Amino acid sequence: MLAIRFARVGRKNRAQFRVVLQEHRIAPGGRHVAVLGSYDPARKVAVLKADKIKEWISKGAQPSDSAYNLFVKEGIIEGKKKPIKMKRPVTKEAPAEEAPKAETAAETKTEEVKAEVAETKAEEVKAEEVKEEVKTEEPKAEEAKAE
Repeated sequence: MLAIRFARVGRKNRAQFRVVLQEHRIAPGGRHVAVLGSYDPARKVAVLKADKIKEWISKGAQPSDSAYNLFVKEGIIEGKKKPIKMKRPVTKEAPAEEAPKAETAAETKTEEVKAEVAETKAEEVKAEEVKEEVKTEEPKAEEAKAE
């Protein structure tokens, strides 16, 4: 099957494309049957051979989505533009009925250590609060004795 698509030419970071007709299994930079035009995306300039493009499409050549959208934009083909977005990979959802994975011994040990550290920190915070309360109560008691 013949395809009408872009073949990149031009310098690095300065893309330009040829609109070529070639066998769909051949790489875009490989040999082609005909050059049907060119497109400069930086300047948005397209130079196309409209009569040749229409002729090859009537013979059964399939334009790529990008080439099709360019032809619609230039008025060579009538129709709506095709979306050209990468499809997101479909992730399989895990069934909700499955039991959670059994924890390994290392994971269990890690959880126990984290719990102990949290308890120790909580105890230290409580001890500091008690010390502060005692310090604030001592001056009040001394004031009461002085009076």
